[in-house]
Amino acid sequence: MPVSPPRALRTLIGLPVLAGLCVLVGLPVLVFALITWQVVADGPLIGVDERLSRALVHPDRPSELLADLGNVQVAVPVLVVALAYVAWHGRARGVDRWWLPPLAGALAMALVPVLVAPLKAWTDRPGTPAVPPAVGYYPSGHTATALVAYGAATLLLLSLPRSPAVRRVLVALCAVLVLGASYGLVRRGYHWPLDVVASWCLGAVLLAGVALVAGRGAPPVSRSTRRSSSGTPSSSTGPS
Repeated sequence: MPVSPPRALRTLIGLPVLAGLCVLVGLPVLVFALITWQVVADGPLIGVDERLSRALVHPDRPSELLADLGNVQVAVPVLVVALAYVAWHGRARGVDRWWLPPLAGALAMALVPVLVAPLKAWTDRPGTPAVPPAVGYYPSGHTATALVAYGAATLLLLSLPRSPAVRRVLVALCAVLVLGASYGLVRRGYHWPLDVVASWCLGAVLLAGVALVAGRGAPPVSRSTRRSSSGTPSSSTGPS
């Protein structure tokens, strides 16, 4: 019968994971705070942002279609399907607290408008010359929607047993959808580049919470399974 390590040792083992999570959350928060400060104070980064926008903006049909990937009507149904599948899969396998990872994904998505709407009202940033005169463009709600919806769906699906090839396809597809939406929003002129980058930071913080919950819900590899797969005796199968 394996002896579990002492609590102090388990705590030390978990410290690198905790440190990595702090970096994943802390860095986006710092970048988001810097960009927000520049937007509110009309700092030098805004001039760079506007020049970059003028160089990138070229409204056309492809950019508009890419920007639509961040629409609630497009991104949220993808997440809903992933939530339902992960919940069904976890319940069918008898996973303890199978409802927790889908709940984390749904909560992250629900927090997007809760966080974005007040920030838009507070910063009161005008749009690019490619859109009608208005304010409330910072941060980009479409970018945050795309990142959290596609990102949470990917993280939850990765928590299920998958081959390395399928995992790579899921990650690549998520990256294509998020980057495509982000590029389309800037190219079409719906948002300034810093609007999009700020939403990346905001979405990264929300996805860090989903990743933490989904990682805890991932099916563990038992000691007996590892020993059996290597050809050594186990209590369940006996000598191989």
